[in-house]
Amino acid sequence: MATDIKDASQPLDASALIGLLPAPPRILALGEPTHGEDALLRLRNDLFRQLVERYGYRTIALETDCLRGLAVDAHVTPDTGGPDTDLPDTGDLDAVMEHGFSHGWGALAANRELVRWMRAHNEGRPASEQVRFAGFDGPLEIEAAASPRQALTALHRHLAAHLDADLLPCAADTLDRLLGPDDAWTEPAAMYDAARSVGRSDEARELRLLADDLVALLDTQAPRLRAAASPDDHERALLYGRTATGLLRYHHAMADPSPARLTRLAAERDRMMAHNLLALAGRGPVLVYSHNTHLQREESAMRMGGGLLEWWGAGALVASRLGREYAFVATALGTITHRGVDAPPPDTVEGLLYDLPEDRHLVDPGRLAAALGGTPPAPRESPWFGYAPFDPAHLGSVDGLVYVRNVPRG
Repeated sequence: MATDIKDASQPLDASALIGLLPAPPRILALGEPTHGEDALLRLRNDLFRQLVERYGYRTIALETDCLRGLAVDAHVTPDTGGPDTDLPDTGDLDAVMEHGFSHGWGALAANRELVRWMRAHNEGRPASEQVRFAGFDGPLEIEAAASPRQALTALHRHLAAHLDADLLPCAADTLDRLLGPDDAWTEPAAMYDAARSVGRSDEARELRLLADDLVALLDTQAPRLRAAASPDDHERALLYGRTATGLLRYHHAMADPSPARLTRLAAERDRMMAHNLLALAGRGPVLVYSHNTHLQREESAMRMGGGLLEWWGAGALVASRLGREYAFVATALGTITHRGVDAPPPDTVEGLLYDLPEDRHLVDPGRLAAALGGTPPAPRESPWFGYAPFDPAHLGSVDGLVYVRNVPRG
């Protein structure tokens, strides 16, 4: 069996990865089983550079706040004008890394290296050949969700700049009055106590209706709006609309006292992710990088709040729309010794691959399944909560499997 498993693997690079697929997909999703490891992010960076140079990929989308990500995109495309962001200087790399990422991702060295490379790559190139950055997560953190103020007011401002005032469903000061103080929206206790959320207040309900009306204007006035603004400006307005309605829906779910509350929150987050990815697919081929759980075709599951949550992740939602134009490549790991994850048991997927030479491999899942025959591998259990082992039951639904034998510290 060892020989057959070795035959199912090959050195990892972009050409080998694309070679596993019928054609380069519109969305190529590369998943990771744990967050915050620079070694995995540098692997991602290497693949993205190769995909750009060999296959014309032009966008990378990361699991980070879609609105903050606009500042990163402005930084890497300095000659295109960039969006109107809240960041004072999108030319300053330190400020962009601090304010342009959520979840603390800006502190990771490999993310800084990615942003620096993208800006250098774009220098002197026409806009059509430049690489772009996007966050595809909502403005959400583990303990809180953002106020919808930024998205709502930016959407209203865009519409007011190009349409007659009598077409707008409200004035800007009406939005400001209904939104109230932002700290009421970002109250951390609301994540676990529905009664602390403002998501089902009278003001929030009215804001949902107004947000829906504003987004409807984007649709009904699309010919005029597209003629009056640049394509990037219009795409940002659509992003503001998706984010405003998504955040208001998320806050509504936060105020839900039912047992399904956390499941609804997980599903709403991935719904926002999926809609952002579908919008990015129009740019041409996109590399998406996120946790395996968000990108897999199978239903996602997680234990949280004392119960089991099950929902369809962004990858499953996008795959149901794009079919084979969505490809998912999962990453599996051998060890993360600095996290207490030691050598895997030999009867797991990770253990069966652990004796392969070299540290990084691309595994053909079909050939691996054939080598395993009728003996399914055992599921691996992680001693560390921050690492999710590859589920052997998913072997038939991934397009490729990246295997990293050892993940070093730093």
